[in-house]
Amino acid sequence: MNRGSLWVQKNKGQESVQLCVNKKSQILGILVAMNTKNIVGILRICLSFIFIWAFLDKLFGLGFSTSPEKAWIVGGSPTTGFLSNTNGIFMEFFNSLAGLAVIDWLFMLGLLFIGLSFLFNKYIKFGAIAGIVMMALMYLAVIPLDNNPIIDDHIIYLIIFLFFWAQEKEGSKEYFKRK
Repeated sequence: MNRGSLWVQKNKGQESVQLCVNKKSQILGILVAMNTKNIVGILRICLSFIFIWAFLDKLFGLGFSTSPEKAWIVGGSPTTGFLSNTNGIFMEFFNSLAGLAVIDWLFMLGLLFIGLSFLFNKYIKFGAIAGIVMMALMYLAVIPLDNNPIIDDHIIYLIIFLFFWAQEKEGSKEYFKRK
């Protein structure tokens, strides 16, 4: 009994994954054309929504990670919750930054800039640098880590930002161009 098969096919320099399901059925096959360009584009858009959502939630207090009474537009601080609860080796430094207006503005502008640069595919290099700096600082704020002694989500984001920065640095702008 043939349950199907999965294979990778190269077509004009692009890879696609094809899944063929039971040749005797009416459905002869399903083509999932996920080439590298598509995957990177999807990753870029998803990353933009993560940062735009964080910006909007902290600005308006949409009730997900920020309650309405702690929204930035009603006088709350978008950095107080995270920075005042750090208890790592740099606790004193990051606790002292919690709630400072300049830190709040830098953080919120950073979230917005990263999100918009990745959404509109403009200034990716600078958006990636801002993301690398933000994620490195947030990683330092939580050392030592609770769940894993080395890796947490900030490092994963940092690696993704490094990837986008490296692609821009290499001058492969066409890698990110929309059709």
